[in-house]
Amino acid sequence: MLNFAWGERFSAPCTLVLGGFDGLHLGHRRLLAAAQRAGLPVVMTTMYGVKGRELFTAAEREFIFAEAGVCAVCGMDYAKIKAISAEDFARELFAAIAAEEVVCGEDFRFGKDAKGTAETLKRIADRPVLVQKSVKYPAAECGRARKISTSACKAYLKAGDLPRLNACLYTKAEEFFAGAYFVQGIVEHGREVGRTYGFPTLNLSVPAEKLLPPDGVYGGMCATPKGNFPTIVNIGARPTFGVAERKIEAYLAGFSGDLYGATVRVYPTEFYRGIRTFASAEALRAQLVKDIARLKERCR
Repeated sequence: MLNFAWGERFSAPCTLVLGGFDGLHLGHRRLLAAAQRAGLPVVMTTMYGVKGRELFTAAEREFIFAEAGVCAVCGMDYAKIKAISAEDFARELFAAIAAEEVVCGEDFRFGKDAKGTAETLKRIADRPVLVQKSVKYPAAECGRARKISTSACKAYLKAGDLPRLNACLYTKAEEFFAGAYFVQGIVEHGREVGRTYGFPTLNLSVPAEKLLPPDGVYGGMCATPKGNFPTIVNIGARPTFGVAERKIEAYLAGFSGDLYGATVRVYPTEFYRGIRTFASAEALRAQLVKDIARLKERCR
C-alpha cells in the first residue's frame, strides 16, 4: 500500500474516499465497500494531528487500511488543512489525485471552519460524488439508535467498554484480527521479573498519541509473527514491583520462545480487574492463575 502526503500527486485513475479515518469503523467500511464496487484502485484520506489522542496510530492505520484492500492513503496534517477554504481544499485535492469517482459520508465536512459539505463537494468536484448514509449502532441507547462515529468509539474506549467499541468496528468473528481495537508495537526487553514466578511477558511502550482504555488487567488476544495467542494484558503501572511507568505488558498463553524486536498487535477485549498492589510475587502469581483460567474458559 502506498502512503503519500497532501499535495503529492496520485496520477492513476482511482476511486477516492474522503474522511479523517482514524481507523475504520462500520460506517467507514460501508464507504469503502461502495468505493470498491467501481472496480478501480481505492485511495483514502486520513487526518493526523486532530485534537485529542487517536484510536489508531499511523502505523496501525497502515495495517488496517492494507487489510481492507486500500491501494493508497493520503495523509493530511490537520494544522495545515484547517486553514484552507472548502473551495481551495477541493480544487487542490482533485488537482493532485486523479479520482474518477468520489465517495463520502452524509456528514462529511471539510475546509476552513468545516463549511464544506457533501453538497459543496458535488458542486465543485466535476465528477460523480456518491454520498453514503451513516451506520447506526445495533443496540439502542436512551431509546434511540446511536450513530457509529469516531467520537462515539473514543467514548466507549475511555469508558473501558471494549465489547461495545468492537461492535462498532467489526461484525464477524473471522474479521477480528483485521477489525478489532488493538495496540501495535515492537517487543522490548523488560525487567524479566515475570519469568521468576512462571509468567514471562512481552513489553510494549505506549505511543504518546495512542488512546488507551483505562488502566487495568484485560483478557484478549495477541497477534505475533509466530501465531495468535490468548493473552492477559496489563495496561498501566506495576505497583507490586514498584514500577510506576505506564506500559503494556502481556502474557501469551501457550507461547514459548523469543519475540524481542518483533512487531505484535495486542487486542484487549474484556476488562478483568483494576491494577492493585499484591503483598508478594506469589500472591500476584495466584491471581494470574485465576485470570488465565478465566481466559481459557472464554476461548473454548
